[in-house]
Amino acid sequence: MAEFGGFPEDFFVFLQELKDNNNRDWFNTNKNRYYESVVNPIGAFIVSIAPRLKKISRHYIADPKPHGGSMFRIYRDTRFSKDKSPYKTHAGVQFRHEAGKNAHAPGFYVHLADDELVFGGGIWQPPGPQLNRIREYIADNSRSWARIRNATKVKEVGGIKGDSLKRPPQGFDAQHVHIEDLKRKSFYVMTEASPEIALKPGFIDEVTEAFRRAAPLTRFITGALDLPF
Repeated sequence: MAEFGGFPEDFFVFLQELKDNNNRDWFNTNKNRYYESVVNPIGAFIVSIAPRLKKISRHYIADPKPHGGSMFRIYRDTRFSKDKSPYKTHAGVQFRHEAGKNAHAPGFYVHLADDELVFGGGIWQPPGPQLNRIREYIADNSRSWARIRNATKVKEVGGIKGDSLKRPPQGFDAQHVHIEDLKRKSFYVMTEASPEIALKPGFIDEVTEAFRRAAPLTRFITGALDLPF
């Protein structure tokens, strides 16, 4: 199997043009280009990173199928949005835990846009019961959590992030040493980079390193949810 050599130049060009032509007529006219410049390269990336991901954890899935696999659909869900544009103007890939059924599962993630490139791992807006279990696990394992959040490699990319409540969650000590983390609704460690690096052969190495950096956090989260890592 050939190593992934980077995304084609037209990958980001297509996404830029989609911003200016976010309608079904333009997309249908350029659908073959979408598959050639976006879908197929993402599939090749997923295939190439799969054995690397398996070395981090064999419980996270790398599925190159264009529909129902690790790649997110390009179609937006506009049912509850004022913005009725039909297509996303970025590409997303989530390598979620085998026990997960949607984007709210623990996982590793790559976000590709012409103006933003981020990749790493964690969990995004888990449902209330799972979120509460993660918070309880943090509260009960303060030392382990401190080692993860204070690790040099984590601090190098800005630490553990995620949207937060304005006030401490109900049932948790407002004076807890990790109260700011207990207020979070998501937990992730992400690396930001210039989109141009996605076009280069070394991109897959950058992503692999970011996944390794996020692995202790992801391991902690799966432990909180009684899942294998």
